[in-house]
Amino acid sequence: MLIRQGQSVKKTFFVTNGCLRSYCIDKNGKEHTLQFAIKDWWISDFIAIYNDELATLTVECITDSNVIEFNAKELDEIHSLFPEFEPFQRKNLERHIVSLHKRILNQLQLTAAERYDLFLEQYPDIEQYTPNYHIASYLGVTQQSLSRIRVEKVRK
Repeated sequence: MLIRQGQSVKKTFFVTNGCLRSYCIDKNGKEHTLQFAIKDWWISDFIAIYNDELATLTVECITDSNVIEFNAKELDEIHSLFPEFEPFQRKNLERHIVSLHKRILNQLQLTAAERYDLFLEQYPDIEQYTPNYHIASYLGVTQQSLSRIRVEKVRK
């Protein structure tokens, strides 16, 4: 666990290998996976960092992973010392924002089967080390619905 829901957050993490996920637990105890982070992705509870709030997300490693931990506030100092790092970080954060916006639109506009197909494109090897309930919570479906989607894909 890198971040626990309810704690103060000062760190952001860059994944060099492995797989992490961020999720929240609603008032009924149900998990909702917001993001998976694989190689070259950033992960944290950015709302907590930038709004100076307690974490609403938990961030955990779901495989053996290597991450680079940054103090979020000190990244500005790193940019001053190493200006060549700033465009790299900015590009990664832009990619992260685009990915989250696409995810929101996909949740609103696509069927569960279409979301699953996109998930497999974005994370082609993730099913081998991610429990089904993580994938189902990411897609916004039950595990039973995920099983039905997989069966229908095999039939086609």
